[in-house]
Amino acid sequence: MPYSRPTLTQLRTTVAADIAASLAGSDPLLRFSNLGIMGTAQAGLAHLHYGYLDWISKQAVPYTATGEYLEAWGALKGVYRKDATAAGGQVILSGMVGKLIGAGTNVVRGDGRIYTVQVSVTIGGDGTAIASVVDQATGAAGNCAAGTVMSLSMPIAGVQSNGVAAAAFTGGADVELDDDFRGRVLSAFQQPAEGGNEGDYVRWATAVPGVTRAWCARNGFGTGTVVVYIMLDQANAVSGGFPQGTDGVATDETRSGVKATGDQLTVANAIFSQQPVTALVYVVSPIATAINFTITGLSGASSATRASILVAIADVLLRKGKPGGTVNLSDIESAIAAIPGTSGFVITTPAGNIVCSTGHLPVLGTITYP
Repeated sequence: MPYSRPTLTQLRTTVAADIAASLAGSDPLLRFSNLGIMGTAQAGLAHLHYGYLDWISKQAVPYTATGEYLEAWGALKGVYRKDATAAGGQVILSGMVGKLIGAGTNVVRGDGRIYTVQVSVTIGGDGTAIASVVDQATGAAGNCAAGTVMSLSMPIAGVQSNGVAAAAFTGGADVELDDDFRGRVLSAFQQPAEGGNEGDYVRWATAVPGVTRAWCARNGFGTGTVVVYIMLDQANAVSGGFPQGTDGVATDETRSGVKATGDQLTVANAIFSQQPVTALVYVVSPIATAINFTITGLSGASSATRASILVAIADVLLRKGKPGGTVNLSDIESAIAAIPGTSGFVITTPAGNIVCSTGHLPVLGTITYP
């Protein structure tokens, strides 16, 4: 059975009882007595020692380890915490034809986030130029939606100060959190490498910065092929977490001319050096399948309750959904039932478990409360 750690109050009571038993006639419970003060201090020190031992016990196994100790457990299996990555994208700038926007020029977002132009561009005949930029800092905060206003940090003669993001900025991700990292570490201990089984491909894919979920499909594109589906829920949050690029194989793969681009290429290249030489690996994006819900019995629910329901359903689809998989309706019902004020609800749409066809991933559509 688990060890019951004594509370500070219990320790103070125990120390006081020991003093009273060892020193006849004393009363260590008096508020301002020297014995009472020393007993309280002793109990406090003992409580700190219990806390330190409790912390040590948690670092002794990867299941509860944190911080650098969790990283040490991961290193034993060759699993390392993913660093933060910088967001990037393209900015449309306008001006006089022929004006140069040099590499290293900075553009600033409305909140002060700074991005740097990577390659010099010239204003074309239509009076615009598209400059590729990268966030000077790292993290998911650098991601933004298409159309976000960007301004030159320093004026350039003949170039308008304001521009806009040509498409959503993606790729920015924060340093991997302990909970996410622990999941990968535990997977490495529970499923040791076996020369290219399904778990190996999932680990190789999720080790790439930004990738949060991955699935492996055997012979997905024919005999001898391996299809790896990926999602970047944080780095590509503005696009629903779906990878930005085209599906295909690694750059050095010579058996297929369908080369991946963007996020898919990054993962394909990372897997290529680790995969079995006989496997032809395609990295692809799942196909989003919106699942609409109709929930009766909650027409009078508050906006806060409805927001909680939305979050609960999205969480189940995130945890349980997979390309070509099934999400049990009972899991969604349990998540909603745990929200206060939802008693008596009935999900009428969908009418049963959510079953997705090959390659399709369920995402939350609309929720209707008739």
